[in-house]
Order: sequence, then structure tokens, then C-alpha cells
Amino acid sequence: MVKIAVLVSGGGTNLQALIDSEKRGELGCGKLHICVSSNPEAYALTRAENHGMKTAVVRKKDYASTELYSEALVGLLNSEGVELIILAGFLTILPQSVISAYPDRIINVHPSLIPSFCGEGFYGLRVHEAALEYGVKVTGATVHLVSEIVDGGRILLQKAVDILPEDTPETLQRRVMEQAEWLLLPRAAKMMCEEIDSERN
Repeated sequence: MVKIAVLVSGGGTNLQALIDSEKRGELGCGKLHICVSSNPEAYALTRAENHGMKTAVVRKKDYASTELYSEALVGLLNSEGVELIILAGFLTILPQSVISAYPDRIINVHPSLIPSFCGEGFYGLRVHEAALEYGVKVTGATVHLVSEIVDGGRILLQKAVDILPEDTPETLQRRVMEQAEWLLLPRAAKMMCEEIDSERN
């Protein structure tokens, strides 16, 4: 099995989508192994524990430098034998040294159709506020590989979601999660795990 680490900061709805997918046998050779949070209060940790996953908290502010934070995070992931990292609402931008340690093995879900409404400063409700302000009729979600450019890695999967005339940022955020993010992330995880597994064999 390909061991997966899910990095979180908050409630963990995307983690729950992965957990539900694993329960249904849809992650293929992937195994949700450890949940790493940047926030000790994150409800995602409870979701992970309830699913039997290992949990850990690694906060950037607990380290004197970015280098030490990177070493701690990579050290933890290596010690757990992690082969795929999924960013699921992880609000810390990964240092280059972490990305370099797992080239093309870190994926992220972003709540827009990249290249629209992405990059520095575009996260959470801000993405949906921008889409509504701009007046676009279609938005969606993207799962992409993580590179040194924020939201700039190779796109793996995308799914479009219509914007309704009465949408608020909150209603749009919910619908993009339900109709796109929660479907794409498990599919991308399975796809990546199969790729990793085939390279090993």
C-alpha cells in the first residue's frame, strides 16, 4: 500500500471526503496513514483519530527558522514511510525544501479553475468572493501538483461548477466542495497512488 499523509489546518471536510472514499474502497492501493496539522485545535485531527489514522501537530511558529520547520516536517513524513502528501485545507505554504523532498508527490485542491483566482492570497472564501465580484458564470475546483509557485504545479484534474444568480461566497464555497473538491481529491489520490505503485514494481 502507498502510505498517504494528509496535511490540514481546520475542520477537515476534504479529509472526511478522503476517509469516506477509503471506506468505500475507492483509494485503490492508497492508505490514509497520518494526518499532520498546523493547528492543535483542528477538528480534522478528531476525524483522523476516529478513522484510525496516526496524528501529529507540526507548527511553523514552534521552530526558530523555516529550515528547522522543514527538517521536522520532512523527518516526520520520512519516519512514517509516507509516499504521497495531500494538502487538504493546509494554510501554511510549504517551504521549497519540503517540496524538493517529495518532487511530484504533493497534491493540493484549490477551489477555482486554475489559472483563475489562484496564487498568493487566494484561499478560502477569498477565492469565491473574487469569482462573484468578477462576475464569472462558472467556477469549480482543481487538483494540482505542488511546485515552488503557489497554485502553479501541473494540473491533474478539474471540475466545473455553475455559479447561480443568488450565490453568496458561503453558498458557492459549499457547492464547490460538494460538487467538485470532494469528488476530485479522492480520484486524484487514487491516480497518484497507482502511479507510485507502478513505479515501484
